[in-house]
Amino acid sequence: MRIRLGFVPLSDAAPLIAARACGFFAEEGLQVELSREASWATVRDKVAVGALDGAHMLAPMVLAAALGVGSEPAPLIVPLALARGGAAVAISSRIPAAGLARLVAQRREAGASPLTFAVVFPYSIHAYLLRAWLEQGGIDPDADVRLTVAPPPRMADLLAGGVIEGFCAGEPWAAAAVAAGAGQVAVRAGQLWPGAPDKVFAVTRAWAEADPPRLQAVLRALLRAAAWAEAPGNRAAVADLLARPEHLRLEPELIAAGLDHIVYGSGAPEPRDAAWLLGEMKRWGQIPASLDAAAAAAPIYRPDLHAAAAGALSA
Repeated sequence: MRIRLGFVPLSDAAPLIAARACGFFAEEGLQVELSREASWATVRDKVAVGALDGAHMLAPMVLAAALGVGSEPAPLIVPLALARGGAAVAISSRIPAAGLARLVAQRREAGASPLTFAVVFPYSIHAYLLRAWLEQGGIDPDADVRLTVAPPPRMADLLAGGVIEGFCAGEPWAAAAVAAGAGQVAVRAGQLWPGAPDKVFAVTRAWAEADPPRLQAVLRALLRAAAWAEAPGNRAAVADLLARPEHLRLEPELIAAGLDHIVYGSGAPEPRDAAWLLGEMKRWGQIPASLDAAAAAAPIYRPDLHAAAAGALSA
C-alpha cells in the first residue's frame, strides 16, 4: 500500500526526504510518496481529511488542531519529534535591531502605520519566538506592530520587497534573506530557548490504529534518516539533497549555512514539551488559561510509539 507524506520546504523536513532518497522507507517494505505542500494550513487540513497519511508539522499546530483551536478538531497524534532549532527572526537590513523600539515609537507618535512582521503560522514556535523577542525589546507584539502569516518560502522575497519589515521562519529562509542582502538575523531559537521543540511527525489517531506495524515501519525509517542527517559527515549531502527542485529548490550553499542550527532526531515527543508549548499558547491568549496542559498533551504526544521504534532499531 502506498503511503503519502507531506512536507513544507524547510531544512528540518530532511528526515522525510532522506528516508525516501536513501532507501530507508524501501528497506522497511514501504512505498512512500512525498508531497511538497505550500502552507502549514494545507498540511494540517490534508492530514485531517486523509489526503495525506502523515506529515512534517509544526508542534504547536498539531496541539491546536487536536484541541479544535483555529480549525475543526482533528484527532492528531505525535509519535516522533523531528527537529529542534532552525527558527530565526530576521529583520530588514534597513532597520537597526538596536533601534527597533525607538522606530516603533516614532511611527506611533507620527500616526504612521505599524511595522509588519510575518510568521509562518499563528500556532508555531516561530510566532512565540518573535513575540518573545519583541517583548524583550520593549515592543508589545499585539499593539505596537502588525503580525501576519506567510508561507516560509515567501519570507525572504517579502522582506526584500519591503512588504514586511521582519519575519520568523525556519531555515534556510533566514539564510536566504541574509544572502540576498535583504535581512539580518536578530535572534535564533537556540539563543532564546535552547532545545525548544519545533517540528514533529504527525498522523491521525485512526491511521495509527488501523495498522500499528505500518506506523512502526515509518517511524523506524524516519529515525534512521534523522540519524543520517544529523551525522556531521553527511551535512553536505543533506544540503545537496534538500536543494533538489522537488524539495527546497534552493542553492545548496544557502541550505548548508543554516544546518548547524538544527538538531535532527531530537528525541521522543515528550509530553513536557507539549505542556511548555501549551503554556505559550495560554500566554498569548490562544487557549483558555484554565486548560489542564498535562491532561491535554497526554493523548496527543506519544513517546511510547517512539520508544517501540527506537527499541526495535537498537535490538
